[in-house]
Amino acid sequence: MHSSSTSAAPSLHIGAGAGFSGDRWDAAVPVVRTLLAHDGPRALIFETLAERTLALAQLQRRQDPDSGWEPSLEHFVAPVLADCVRGGIPIIGNFGAANPRGAARQLQRLASSLGLPALRVAIVNGDDLLTALTADQMRALLDQSSIERPLVSANAYLGAREIAAALRAGAQVVVTGRVADPALALGPMLAHFDWPEDDWDRLAAGTMAGHILECGGQVCGGYFADPGFKDVPDLAELGFPIIEMHEDGRFVVTKAAHTGGCVDRRTVVEQLLYEIHDPGAYLTPDVVADITKAEVREIGADRVEITGVRGHARPATLKATLCYEGPWLAEGEISYAGPNAAARAALAADVVCKRLQALGLGDLKMRADFIGVASVFGDDNGRWTAAADVLASPAQDLRLRIAAAAASRRDAERVAREVLALYTCGPAGGGGVRTTVTPRLASGSCLVPREWLAPTWEFAA
Repeated sequence: MHSSSTSAAPSLHIGAGAGFSGDRWDAAVPVVRTLLAHDGPRALIFETLAERTLALAQLQRRQDPDSGWEPSLEHFVAPVLADCVRGGIPIIGNFGAANPRGAARQLQRLASSLGLPALRVAIVNGDDLLTALTADQMRALLDQSSIERPLVSANAYLGAREIAAALRAGAQVVVTGRVADPALALGPMLAHFDWPEDDWDRLAAGTMAGHILECGGQVCGGYFADPGFKDVPDLAELGFPIIEMHEDGRFVVTKAAHTGGCVDRRTVVEQLLYEIHDPGAYLTPDVVADITKAEVREIGADRVEITGVRGHARPATLKATLCYEGPWLAEGEISYAGPNAAARAALAADVVCKRLQALGLGDLKMRADFIGVASVFGDDNGRWTAAADVLASPAQDLRLRIAAAAASRRDAERVAREVLALYTCGPAGGGGVRTTVTPRLASGSCLVPREWLAPTWEFAA
């Protein structure tokens, strides 16, 4: 993807194939079809790695050393791999999770099953703090984050440099673990445009373009849609986004051709501001981006141009997420319907609360959700018993959900059993009980001095 810096490089088209691990497996197909219709350099990214997803991958790898990568990797990549290889479209994805090398092996198996030659798969290493840092350094991080429970994972958010180096070396697929989501797109930009690593304005523009792509269909109207207020056409056929990046930092947001959804100023502005704590200083491993003077304007149907993004020197530290063993989660649900349903549901919640107090479990952190009346805006601190708005509700179809955090599986199972007992211990008319007991993961964040880490990349054997 490397181009000469002696003349203006052609624009780079980058498409998004996934915005999270649970995304649609076929979303990348129209994206790749659209990319193939364009001349010039192209790339496809898959963003599948959330904080909890990575911790779960670490747990899976403990049980099976060859696992720990994105379980839907084959489903995401198989529909487009042959077209990408034949069309010269590199794939960049953080589907390596806790085991990039294992993901690389799976990609080679997939290529073989599709009748393709062996792939040039590069992996990025260095985000796993449990293997990259000394014991003293890890203790310093734990002191900073005040985490006392056993760690499951500790990973720093790496930047785009290693991705770019791998692409310059001819990688057809680049597999990462934990990197900043926008870096998946900034890497191919660095490889193609050869921007200096201190060209903060263009690095910031590339980072914000990656930020537009990272949530998949969200910028094309997915999470944006609100019938009658923010209508989106053909949502069931939602297309995923494509960025047209220019060498000077201008970029256009569009989407896969012949798909549903929409790209307009409203969808783009919503995505620009998504998860941005400070629009004047969006901290990433590669640059601090400033969008306060950015201009967002529609230049055609499903085409929005963004200019004026500014950047500042990258932070001296890298963000890291530490996941650790949390309390057990007990959940129990039961439905109440018909006349006086809300009052019966409220009484059931009160019964469970009093029963747990009698069993010596009154100190557990609990909540009750009256789904259909009071749930999303409920209180995690237990102030819910016989709430007036529940008792006064005319609703005749409610689902009561009791949830509690318990230190042990035994206590969690006792909570679930009390919900189950409502079947015959009252109040009247309860049905459809479902109970689950789940070990939970909790997370915290900290900052790692950049000089503590030495990220690398290599071609997987």
